[in-house]
Amino acid sequence: MTTVEKPGSAARAVEQLRSSMINGELAPGTRLSESSLTGPLGVSRNTLREAFSTLIEEGLLVRRPNRGVFVASLTPAQIADIYRVRVLLECSALEQAPTDPPRAEGMRAAVDEARRGAAAGDWRAVGTANMHFHEQIVALAGSPRLDGWMRQLTAELRLAFAAAPNIEALHSPFVAMNDEIATRYEAGRAREAAQMLRDYLLTSERVVLGHLP
Repeated sequence: MTTVEKPGSAARAVEQLRSSMINGELAPGTRLSESSLTGPLGVSRNTLREAFSTLIEEGLLVRRPNRGVFVASLTPAQIADIYRVRVLLECSALEQAPTDPPRAEGMRAAVDEARRGAAAGDWRAVGTANMHFHEQIVALAGSPRLDGWMRQLTAELRLAFAAAPNIEALHSPFVAMNDEIATRYEAGRAREAAQMLRDYLLTSERVVLGHLP
């Protein structure tokens, strides 16, 4: 039976696969089977291969000859580079955005999402909420292009988190930090919030790199 696809199907498949990585549903080293993905994604094999090619270019997937397509595993150098970009991108967005409390609603929603996950002991959900929080910081810039770049960065970062042996220890300290960053921004103290975020990201980088085998 031929799959009937709508225009933009490859782009939607890319976003669905990227979201699965951000949500912690696809771990590094996972082999992606074409036969098991075409149905759930509602695309043909050719379209799925196009989506794979896009994610390979982004560094989220790797193609291994005679073996197939796998979710990428990041090197320490790649992780350090991600954090350099995050400091530039996130801190600038936070410091330069107008301090208008309604603009912080997405950040506050992500903080609440993390607290619910922590209360339930669902640390994977806390990690996902943390990704949402940082995406909302970049969203303050009002740039769809930057939002797209941040989606790629958060997907890569979630792959780095997968190396941590204790995800509670990894994510729990940042729940309160995210809350404080949002609070300072809401209070009109964007520069303070940006400095706290800069220190936070440097700490996060050390923690993530420290968990690598």
